[in-house]
Amino acid sequence: MIGVDELGGVEDVKGVGGVEDVKGMGGVEDVKGMDGLSSTAGYAEAAEELAVQYESVTFAEVHADLLHSYPPPPAAVLDVGAGTGRDAAALAALGHPVVAVEPTAELRSVAERLHVGSGVRWVADALPELPRLSAGAERFDLVLLTAVWMHLAPAERPLAMAALGRLLAPGGRLALTLRHGPVPPGRRMFDVPPEETVALAAARGLRLLHRAERGDLHGRSGVRWTSLVFG
Repeated sequence: MIGVDELGGVEDVKGVGGVEDVKGMGGVEDVKGMDGLSSTAGYAEAAEELAVQYESVTFAEVHADLLHSYPPPPAAVLDVGAGTGRDAAALAALGHPVVAVEPTAELRSVAERLHVGSGVRWVADALPELPRLSAGAERFDLVLLTAVWMHLAPAERPLAMAALGRLLAPGGRLALTLRHGPVPPGRRMFDVPPEETVALAAARGLRLLHRAERGDLHGRSGVRWTSLVFG
């Protein structure tokens, strides 16, 4: 989910199914960090398998401790790193207009197939800077990053928080989850301290409204999650 470095030379085209696409040199999902792994490493080749895993739990289960912090519909929602579209489709069904960002083409393809007719607008963009959305005028009442933040390297996280802060409408909410525990082989993940994330948000004028801890809904050994909501 590393972003395209600059907008100059980026070609805007319409992908299959009307997906708003951003193509740089090699595409957004091909940009790699200093460790040699991209933030989306391991997702393209496992898209179908991951869809089964992601869709085996519901939006309500994943967001149970956060739902009270989300604005009522119709609120403009941005789901960053939307994966196979489980949360985006659920929020759209509740009456929210939803923009779903997913840099991995294979996951977007699965999402469009699984949630056809959901009304979700898919955009190929990527953290940390979300260049396509950042170049536009849209602002959002709720921005979600579910199981996303752990993919960003330390130097990328301040850039990402700045981009997210700019995309929030006045009074908007930013909700994200942090993964703690062992890293699967072939993935790029970081165990991010919640305190660091709170400090980054505070530097952008966002205060912590809610914090919760939970175990892993998929039962993975040693994995736990921190949920944070800012506003």
